[in-house]
Amino acid sequence: MLKIGDFARIGQVSIATLRYYDQYGLLKPTTLDPETGYRYYTLDQLSRLNRILALKDLGFPLEQIAQFLANDLSLTQLHAMFQLKQAQTQLMIDTEQARLSRIAARLQQIEQEGKMPAYEVLLKEVTMQHVASIRATVPLPNNFKHLYTKIMAYLDQQHVQPVQPRMLLLHSRTEQREDGLYIDAEAAIPLLIELPGNSHINVRTLPGGLMASTVHTGNDLSMGQAYTALHRWIKENTYTFAGPPRQIHLQRDEHIHPNQYITEVQFPIVKLYA
Repeated sequence: MLKIGDFARIGQVSIATLRYYDQYGLLKPTTLDPETGYRYYTLDQLSRLNRILALKDLGFPLEQIAQFLANDLSLTQLHAMFQLKQAQTQLMIDTEQARLSRIAARLQQIEQEGKMPAYEVLLKEVTMQHVASIRATVPLPNNFKHLYTKIMAYLDQQHVQPVQPRMLLLHSRTEQREDGLYIDAEAAIPLLIELPGNSHINVRTLPGGLMASTVHTGNDLSMGQAYTALHRWIKENTYTFAGPPRQIHLQRDEHIHPNQYITEVQFPIVKLYA
């Protein structure tokens, strides 16, 4: 019989750890002195302690370790649990490796420019979104107000209240024509219900997915800085484009000065190298 201090020394754990495992039901002492409260263990219990420590080192929580020890798990069940832990660990490694790459890119940017970037780029997952939209090739500069007016008229006919914020999808780069610059753009207003659409209004579902996102404050003429920051970030972090850029108009109406516009710019992206 070994006192708890001796057993802790042999097992190379703390007394507090053994007491915690006792309270948790993982490793109870062989004998508990009713008068002194001393806990006594046997050398036979070292194998159980080692198994607990080994599973804990592999990253299993105590709840799952208790299952391992309490249940007579089949080889199939054990294999499945270890495969799941392997997948979870690999995902954690991949996530942290991607974070490490972003930190390196940020350091390089700061070293080159000597200052923090004006635009903070965030990786975010967005859900799919039903929208009513109009796609057209329009001249630049353009505030696309006429496209939103047509969508609003359609929603009014359907007795549907518009949902904020409005969106703008840019399907192509600018195109130089004889009378100026044009762009293939799609004005969209989110929907909370399904609608039929018509010959002018397209009701569709924008796909969700991974976005590189930043927020621009100011008028549209200076938004190119946000696009430049996103292009640089995507290249430096080894992503590529997976769809048309989106402008989410967070703060914008006729009563707000253009210099106070707030626009979230989103680029759908995928990782270049898995």
